[in-house]
Amino acid sequence: MAGFVTVGKSDDVPEGEVRAFDAQGAPIAVARVDGTFYAFSDICTHRGCNLANGGELEGTEIFCECHGSGFSMVTGEVTAAPATESIPVYGVRDHEGELQVEV
Repeated sequence: MAGFVTVGKSDDVPEGEVRAFDAQGAPIAVARVDGTFYAFSDICTHRGCNLANGGELEGTEIFCECHGSGFSMVTGEVTAAPATESIPVYGVRDHEGELQVEV
């Protein structure tokens, strides 16, 4: 059954940045853009590179530093090749200063 788990503090993710977390064994990236949190798989579907480590944010998209694959942080859909498979996205919330992801 899915539920929210605390992965860190809300302040761990500054505005305009992305950070990696472990959510019950799942590698999750969380970004904060215009005050909104986005949670998604930290693993690029193209070659398995980490998205949070070196990934570049542009609006609600993240681009992998390895080969430039782009993904929507809202839907997980591919926005730029070479990736062809979307990434999972997760519910995320700030609960009394704790950053929680739905897994």
